[in-house]
Amino acid sequence: MSKDIFLTNNLTNKKEKFIPINKGNIGMYVCGPTVYDDPHIGNARPLVIFDILFKLFKNNYSSVTYVRNITDIDDKIIKSSLEQNINTKELTEKVTNSFLEDCKFLNCENPTHQPKATEHIDLMIKMINDLIDKGFAYENSKHVYFEVKKFSDYGKLSNKKLEDLIAGSRVEVSDNKKNSEDFVLWKPSKENEPSWDSPWGKGRPGWHLECSAMSKKFLGKEFDVHGGGIDLIFPHHENEIAQSRCANESKVFANYWVHNAFITMSNEKMAKSQGNILKIKDFRNKISGQVLRLALMSSHYKQPLDWNDKLLDDCYNTLNKWYSVYTTIIDNIEISEEILKPLYDDLNTPGYIANLHQLYENASKGKDIELFISACKFIGLLDENYDQWENYKRSKVSITETEIQEKIDLRNKARENKDYTQADKIRDELLDKGVLIEDKDGKTIWKIK
Repeated sequence: MSKDIFLTNNLTNKKEKFIPINKGNIGMYVCGPTVYDDPHIGNARPLVIFDILFKLFKNNYSSVTYVRNITDIDDKIIKSSLEQNINTKELTEKVTNSFLEDCKFLNCENPTHQPKATEHIDLMIKMINDLIDKGFAYENSKHVYFEVKKFSDYGKLSNKKLEDLIAGSRVEVSDNKKNSEDFVLWKPSKENEPSWDSPWGKGRPGWHLECSAMSKKFLGKEFDVHGGGIDLIFPHHENEIAQSRCANESKVFANYWVHNAFITMSNEKMAKSQGNILKIKDFRNKISGQVLRLALMSSHYKQPLDWNDKLLDDCYNTLNKWYSVYTTIIDNIEISEEILKPLYDDLNTPGYIANLHQLYENASKGKDIELFISACKFIGLLDENYDQWENYKRSKVSITETEIQEKIDLRNKARENKDYTQADKIRDELLDKGVLIEDKDGKTIWKIK
């Protein structure tokens, strides 16, 4: 019997019990990257959060379809390709491959489908035609726009009136529009820009349209959950709802809208425009992806997460402690409802981590070790074996094993000569380099801290 899942639904601004459209197949769509530049840590948060929700759904339902798109045509892509003097296809393939490496690094499962926008232009053209035929869109000078005023529920997701949304946002100004708030569905391409044939001439789709077309293909006109960062609520998700409901003649688009909060640095939003980004790929050879994953779930997804070195150090120390009881799991241990309870309550990852700490205390005493490891693995942690983790720790140390042994030999001589000041100095030098030493049974042993 499935357990009750509760999610904060931004469509109603309430925490609600999740009731699927079809218990036999849960549908979830999450906005993926626009591949003009390598993803940063802020982009990593929805990857991990919705990966956990994916795992939770699979634990509860027999079939889950998870769709995460790749936007490979966009103004930012064209701009970046010109700046780098490479064609858009070369750029998007390079960045997409880097993004997929990031996902692997963070130990995120592959979605069920990962469609690219450029592979579904025909569906976008069809949706535009449907919107024109139904009177919700219009053409002017080879542009096609959605007429916002014709959709009475516009602004429901952001819980704001249309005029307030317009006043508080950057609205594209164009003489081709009937109204300032109307948004583009199709635009002509300039010379040497990517373009596709359409009834309105050679051009390319608007960004908002891409997600509507691809979600419909893989999930249908209505589905369960739409996710993404909180910055996408307006205008992207608001526009998705408008064009999808009008084109599909449906009362809903997605039933639950789940958005994660920002990652900050010194309490400022992490963004390329702020110049304070940390790219995921820059961590790959410096730290375990597990450390980043634990850090990204250390705060509730609805709350901002401030990124700093202490956060990473704390997560590293936690994982290092947990690995001290690592063992190979022989049997698949069922995780009790009580342990999973925080995740079922609006993806309360800090609450689940607190449960893991309690399970570790038991495991450190030799009790329920396999249960502890299974519970860690449920959210994508401890997926490396002990030797892999130790090898990672060794790679962090800026001293060779030969040099370590030489330092230990010097320390032993100092102790023989009762030069304890020198012995302590050598111990502290090793500690600074990440090496712990211990005198035991007449021998000195060492390990990576």
